[in-house]
Amino acid sequence: MALRRALHFVFKVGDRTKTATFYRDVLGMKILRHEEFEEGCKATYNGPYDGKWSKTMVGFGPEDDHFVAELTYNYGVGEYRLGNDFLGLTLQSSQAVSNAKRLNWPLTQVEESLYMTEAPGGYLFYLIDKELPNCDPVQKVSLAVSDLQRSVHYWSALLGMKVIEKNEDKKIALMGFSDNQCKLELQDIGGAVHHGSAFGRIAFACPRDQVSYSNISQQYPFYLVSFYRNVFVLQLPDIEALMKKEKQKILTPLVRLDTPGKATVEVVILADPDGHEICFVGDEAFRQLSAVDPKGNDLLDEAMAADKSDEWFAKHNKQKASA
Repeated sequence: MALRRALHFVFKVGDRTKTATFYRDVLGMKILRHEEFEEGCKATYNGPYDGKWSKTMVGFGPEDDHFVAELTYNYGVGEYRLGNDFLGLTLQSSQAVSNAKRLNWPLTQVEESLYMTEAPGGYLFYLIDKELPNCDPVQKVSLAVSDLQRSVHYWSALLGMKVIEKNEDKKIALMGFSDNQCKLELQDIGGAVHHGSAFGRIAFACPRDQVSYSNISQQYPFYLVSFYRNVFVLQLPDIEALMKKEKQKILTPLVRLDTPGKATVEVVILADPDGHEICFVGDEAFRQLSAVDPKGNDLLDEAMAADKSDEWFAKHNKQKASA
């Protein structure tokens, strides 16, 4: 098991029904779990909102070994303003291309065997027209940066990511914690990065259990770990302490999040030099929390059927908020 692993990217959605159609019927993903909440999350998982919201995890397979999407829906918000921060999510699936064509979902051919499409809300997705691979079909998440060298330093020297490819001419760097995980692509856009209200968040798991020196010494800088009884222990508090030492931004200091009837997870939420939100969560508890719920699909359908917010706003001649 990789010491750190990519988990998911968070998308704010204003139209849950159209969004479900895109992920289920176009991309061919499965609903892994769905939860409803009456009030905002103290780790701001649903953004800076206090009201009722829901979280839906969708992907091609279990969260233990697949990079997935977290869809957060705030009942009173109908749309979000896009920034230039999120450049796209790339996945490999000829079936997704076929589904889009069959359903008349807009597709733009970028190059041979590569198509671009949009999820509801304007989020870009790139579809590689090849059969599903044996591993996770999600290949990479692409984010905009204003200074590639600075960002590569942050993600590699401070967070321990490996630089897999770097193209100075195109100002692009491909990075990851391991070769068999979803990668992070950073692209220098030559200007400021604006996040809008639709800004997302990328999440990674970090183990709390003890690991041997041989498993860690060649993957992470020495200062990311602490020595104890001939083993090295990589912990969330170490990440928080390092960011404080390096005077980097911490959005949410280490916090415990309780979910009734489920595991309690610990998270630290950071911001990179361009303000991209990064969530590190304790791996062991998260594996328990993220177990696939066989009722997830039905729970989402039930929640959408019970959601009368659009009807209420229409009846009162009002519109949902535009964040």
